[in-house]
Amino acid sequence: MTQIGIISDTHGFLHPGISEQLAACDEIWHAGDAGSFTLLRNLQSLAPLKAVYGNIDDYQVRRELPEFSYFESEGFRLFMTHIGGYPGKYAPGIPYRLKENKPDIMVAGHSHILKIIYDKKYNLLFINPGAAGKTGIHKLITMVKLTLDNHAVKDLNIIEYPR
Repeated sequence: MTQIGIISDTHGFLHPGISEQLAACDEIWHAGDAGSFTLLRNLQSLAPLKAVYGNIDDYQVRRELPEFSYFESEGFRLFMTHIGGYPGKYAPGIPYRLKENKPDIMVAGHSHILKIIYDKKYNLLFINPGAAGKTGIHKLITMVKLTLDNHAVKDLNIIEYPR
């Protein structure tokens, strides 16, 4: 059983409430636009981090992180990227990656819009955790928390803070 904190689009800012939520997790998944190398180090001090770079990330972050990440956790195949679109409107190249790698869960960021959708076409759970930073169009700071337990998703929660 693994408790996961999923965030994206921090843009160099980590809300104290988000930090507290992540500290209680077994893993943190960050779907891009960390905004600074220092923020990544702060996240790594809270829990093991899996992350991808986003379009605003500088050379230091891009040197540290991949654009696409494929990994496994608790019997799930996962795919994470920053600019992924969403079911029915995936970004160019993403459908190919979904067909080739057949993930059970896809995590993306970029839009600052929290979305959790089951994609019947690719048989996967799509998660965009919204934006955990204070820069952008979003009205709330958001994250997703869930538990993966032997190929089951449990206790999926949306956490929101005023911006």
